[in-house]
Amino acid sequence: MGSASGEVTRILGELNAGDGSAAERLLPLVYDELRALAGSYFRQQPSGHTLQPTALVHEAYLKLAGSENVQWESRVHFMAVAAKAMRQVLMNHARGKATAKRGGGRQRITLDEGVTPAGNGERELDLLALDDALTQLQRQDARLGDIVVYRYFGGLTNEQTADLLGISARTVRREWSYARLWLYRMIEGEEAPQPVEGMGDDR
Repeated sequence: MGSASGEVTRILGELNAGDGSAAERLLPLVYDELRALAGSYFRQQPSGHTLQPTALVHEAYLKLAGSENVQWESRVHFMAVAAKAMRQVLMNHARGKATAKRGGGRQRITLDEGVTPAGNGERELDLLALDDALTQLQRQDARLGDIVVYRYFGGLTNEQTADLLGISARTVRREWSYARLWLYRMIEGEEAPQPVEGMGDDR
């Protein structure tokens, strides 16, 4: 794993330097991880989704490899940006599908780990409404927004997210719980929840 990670970092450096062939050599090294990211998202979707994990990987990868505004730092950095690229692809697909149906057939999803208050069960959310609420959350607190992107759209664990953000896994758990509740209440038009006790550690 360390050797493979070092090779990815080396090729990312070549991509930074403008080597056009680097993108082609990079894909085989990161494909399995990208496919795992895509798979983690689709496991939460209803069956029959018209965008498949393989297509999501390739479309997101084209965005990543063709980006001229990112200076790649490492394999971890690449995967973090990949999660954001996948979110963009998924949202574009969902918006296009909703437009084609003139507002009908909007996709329903859930956020995991019991975000809803005790006893209420797990509610479904409209995917596009979630994206709009997440955009608002990112404006208020960029780190909370990143945690949602990495945990939900990227399928990363608390520990992986903590490594990316340079904070503790405990802080990620607290802020992920708060962010999910914030998103639910924003979508439902309710008052935003108070910050979780201890939130703000590692800031």
